[in-house]
Amino acid sequence: MLCLKAETAGTWAGLAAQELDRVLIDHAHCEMKAASNALSLVARHPDEMDLVRALSELAAEELDHFRRVVTVLEARGLTLGTPPVDTYAALLRNAAASLPSRHRTRLVLVDRLLVGALIEARSCERFKLLLPELPKVAPELVPFYEELFACEAKHFRTYVDLAKLAAREDANLVDGRLDTLATLEAQIIRDRALPSPTVHG
Repeated sequence: MLCLKAETAGTWAGLAAQELDRVLIDHAHCEMKAASNALSLVARHPDEMDLVRALSELAAEELDHFRRVVTVLEARGLTLGTPPVDTYAALLRNAAASLPSRHRTRLVLVDRLLVGALIEARSCERFKLLLPELPKVAPELVPFYEELFACEAKHFRTYVDLAKLAAREDANLVDGRLDTLATLEAQIIRDRALPSPTVHG
């Protein structure tokens, strides 16, 4: 799916459905972190108006999703709790830091955008896997997650397009870097011995 090179373990969807409350809490944190990440890129590159506009719009969508997931949590008698450490995202950022030519300032930004793209791609894949399970445990959430599935795919494309824009004279490197990062992301997924009921677990 999209640029991903490893499929999520087949047991993840059933586990996620069994522990849906845990998935929903984790999902809320993921949306909040996604909004924060987009805005942190805006703060670091305030003079690049194409980037500012696109990422601020993306952040607004992520924040709207966060609020809507929080509404679901409240309806189920759940609280948000403390944000967990996102090991998946940390490993992916570390993988990006290992790519060649990081001495070029532009490529640091490009890689950060591509990490965002991969995170959105993995979320998209997980929501697609979760959708067939939802009618059994929470049919009222099906339309919401169908919408989210489409949004994650759109956000993936936004991040890739912004990476090519940010790369400027290195734009021809972006597809190769995304391919390399996708290979590293696949290894991160394969190295996780047992799936956990979280969006990226």
